[in-house]
Amino acid sequence: MPQHEPLRLHVPEPTGRPGHDTDFSYLPISPAGAVHRPPVDATPAQTSDLAFTLIRVLDDDGQAVGPWAPATNVDLWRRGLRAMMKTRAFDTRMVLSQRQKKMSFYMQCLGEEAIATAHAFALSAGDMCFPTYRQQGLLLAREDVSMVGMICQLFSNEHDPLKGRQLPVMYSSKKHGFFSISGNLATQVIQAVGWAMASAIKGDTKVASSWIGDGATAEADFHTGLTFAHVYRAPVILNVVNNQWAISTFQAIAGGEGTTFAARGVGNGIASLRVDGNDFLAVYAASQWALERARSNLGPTLIEWVTYRAGPHSTSDDPTKYRPVSDVARFPLGDPIARLKQHLIQLGAWSDAEHEATQKEVEALVLAAHKEAESYGTLADGHMQSPAEMFEDVYKELPEHLRRQRQELGV
Repeated sequence: MPQHEPLRLHVPEPTGRPGHDTDFSYLPISPAGAVHRPPVDATPAQTSDLAFTLIRVLDDDGQAVGPWAPATNVDLWRRGLRAMMKTRAFDTRMVLSQRQKKMSFYMQCLGEEAIATAHAFALSAGDMCFPTYRQQGLLLAREDVSMVGMICQLFSNEHDPLKGRQLPVMYSSKKHGFFSISGNLATQVIQAVGWAMASAIKGDTKVASSWIGDGATAEADFHTGLTFAHVYRAPVILNVVNNQWAISTFQAIAGGEGTTFAARGVGNGIASLRVDGNDFLAVYAASQWALERARSNLGPTLIEWVTYRAGPHSTSDDPTKYRPVSDVARFPLGDPIARLKQHLIQLGAWSDAEHEATQKEVEALVLAAHKEAESYGTLADGHMQSPAEMFEDVYKELPEHLRRQRQELGV
């Protein structure tokens, strides 16, 4: 009998370690405009090569090139740049508020603003997003969303629209197609697929869009969702945000060193794209493609958005303990705000002076909303929801044992 070595379990080695620059060589960067754009009615198999490349529109000079370049829409691009700037200004102010102990914690989307904001502009009224906790841009891209309400939710004060029943940053707004965020990873995938199946059963044209991080693709709910989406051809977009890092582990730990996350859609018979998530125009174009496909009863699309989490995982995290400060500067896809700004300047539709004025404008808007929300109370001063709220919205008629508990509380 031949002799064999004992079997050994392979444990991925993260390439980003304290004192070492992260190795981004695993990330193939296709030249802007080099990737083909299949017709919307292409079969999933005909998109399989797009899971192993990178769809890009903006080149290094800020020009929009290639088959994925959307028709020039200067007004939309201007609004998109402003939405990204507002989202970043909002994040900056909220992180400061958390450091001042006005809320328990916060999670910013620094460096990832293009993904949610561009996707928001591609969606239609009635579509439903099932986000995770770094898609505040889906709300902030809309002018009719109240920043005051969002900040009151963060402060958990008496004007919190969710009545103190959700953790900070876990917003919810049925009116704006923003499903309640769950702290449990990957639940939003199966919820989105089920919602999309219901939409198809009712015969309407509404599409679901779910969001998940690269690490959460290891959850069983993600794979179950892919199976149901494929089998029932659900009108859903399955967004995987690959921002290179989970809480403190490089994306390789979740399997990203062996293949792409978009490849997991290919294996499930789902049309799959891998997109430069820091390219606003590429995000918008890919979102439009997937949405048209879903509305045409052609099935789901999985999109891997390649980006970089420029900040910490949350305000409770210290990324300097597991990655060097130089990492963000070395990430090859650049800053999404700077790239869209450069494109608009190339079009003659923006300037450094207008950028500075817009920056001051959005900071003033955020500050005004912050001041109003703070006037209703923060975590620091104890202006919280009444304890009576815990007894509401559960039973049509309050049971006797809860009635007695409420009386004991004196509320």
